[in-house]
Amino acid sequence: MNISNNSNNILSILDNFTLDDPEDISIQVAENFRKRRVEKNITRKRIAELSGVALSTVTRFEQRGLIAFESLIKLAMALGYTSEIKDLFGSPKFDTMEELERIRHKRQHKRAYTKSGKR
Repeated sequence: MNISNNSNNILSILDNFTLDDPEDISIQVAENFRKRRVEKNITRKRIAELSGVALSTVTRFEQRGLIAFESLIKLAMALGYTSEIKDLFGSPKFDTMEELERIRHKRQHKRAYTKSGKR
């Protein structure tokens, strides 16, 4: 039993380190959306009405993960996930210590480009 628990723990850790592609991520977001909608006992038709997003768009999103970003925002707002959408890129991410230092240094600057418009 101990070996089985260790295997499950290792597999769950490895699952978090898989490389996703955009399609996988959009499908996962759509599945999460559907779960939250169903938990709140809201039909597709009702979420379409609440959000102002076409019912066909809601259906396509839940089935295939395809949606325009503005429509995704409207659906998130209708379910009460406004802050989660607004915080999407809220925290800096870094891969190396060098990148972390660059992020820290750049916090003092307001522009992502020079005054001449060159990057």
